[in-house]
Amino acid sequence: MALPIVLANLTQPLMSAVDTAVAGHLPGPEYLAGVALGGLLFSFLFWGFGFLRMGTTGLVAQAWGKGDEQALAASVVRAVSLALAIGLALLVLQRPLISLVLGLLGGSAEATRQAIAYCSGRIWAAPLALVNYVVLGWLLGCQRVRLALALQILINVVNLGAVLLFVHGFGLGVAGIGAATAVADGAGTLAGGILLWRSHRAAWPRLRLAVLRDAAAMRRLVGINFHIFVRTACLLASMGWFAHLGATQGDMVLAANALLLNFLTFMAFGLDGFAHAAEALVGAAVGAGDRPGLRRAVRLCMGWAFAGALAYALVYLAVGPWIVSLLTDQAALRETAGRFLPWLALAPIASVAAYLYDGIFIGATQTRALMQAMLVCGAAFLALSLGLLPRLGNHGLWLSFLAFNALRGLTLHLAAPRTLYREFPTGPAARLDNV
Repeated sequence: MALPIVLANLTQPLMSAVDTAVAGHLPGPEYLAGVALGGLLFSFLFWGFGFLRMGTTGLVAQAWGKGDEQALAASVVRAVSLALAIGLALLVLQRPLISLVLGLLGGSAEATRQAIAYCSGRIWAAPLALVNYVVLGWLLGCQRVRLALALQILINVVNLGAVLLFVHGFGLGVAGIGAATAVADGAGTLAGGILLWRSHRAAWPRLRLAVLRDAAAMRRLVGINFHIFVRTACLLASMGWFAHLGATQGDMVLAANALLLNFLTFMAFGLDGFAHAAEALVGAAVGAGDRPGLRRAVRLCMGWAFAGALAYALVYLAVGPWIVSLLTDQAALRETAGRFLPWLALAPIASVAAYLYDGIFIGATQTRALMQAMLVCGAAFLALSLGLLPRLGNHGLWLSFLAFNALRGLTLHLAAPRTLYREFPTGPAARLDNV
């Protein structure tokens, strides 16, 4: 189950890669700089609203485990309504939002002008992009991972074709790149909507407005999404703090850290596949009231996730220097990055529990504990980095960051016995020490 999810995750950076490649062949560096700035804006924006995907997966998986198609369909409709509301708010606020974020990013005047052109084309599909998060969450919650992969491939293929048509065919430049991404999001929403309708055709006519307006269910949805949003915001702030502290050490260290973060990104997309599988399996077990099934799901995902983390660590140990040489031909930058490369070999082992428990807690919809753990660990990272950076330099920064990820996994492991089995009223909460 995890392999198609891993592949689907690995397709997600492709849209940005295609946009970057096309912009890189336009006459002048300002075009690529503009797409980079605009892409960064949407990456942070949509990553911040990733709770729509995660929250939907947990709720749908539990309804799927219960065999309650009516509740499943209602959960999707509520999530789509929330996504559309947020998307419409982004459309209304697009001008001040784009101006504010691009001003903070601080590009040149020409790069900012191109970024505005890119954003102005892409922002109109914001509601559809957010709906696609819900559709992806629904597919994962129903364990239809092959369809999730197919949908991501469709979006990327449409994006590629539209970019080539709009830029090279119509000569729309950077604005055409943004518009092409919007078209791809629209194609994904159309395909996802068809899948939704055909998959639950019998449930839609039976849905009643009273069910959709269920205040308790809506409060639960908003609460889950709020917890995940705070958790994600704290994670983004921690990543920003890491980048800031790297920048204080000079351009060479900043560039080396940026290069090494590619290792972390690739690792995250892979290990997230096991976390997403855990969301679906744990959610289904909780929905079915199946305590043994929950324990089996946790054991299974944990075994595969740790095996995957070990594989990442061995690959980074074996070919890490070669990967660095592929990413840059500058000898000084290679040497600087090489000094900190051992931390990347440790990163998968230090981080795997955090990734996996994120998925487990989301599947069980125990998102308050997820939020609380992230806030505690974020504060610990702040304190550790301030204490270790003056003593150990960039090594201290990487040590602090790995400790941050390890602490996330540890705090969630300690919280698991009293939270994961909350939905099972019979018997004492089972300990997870042997899971």
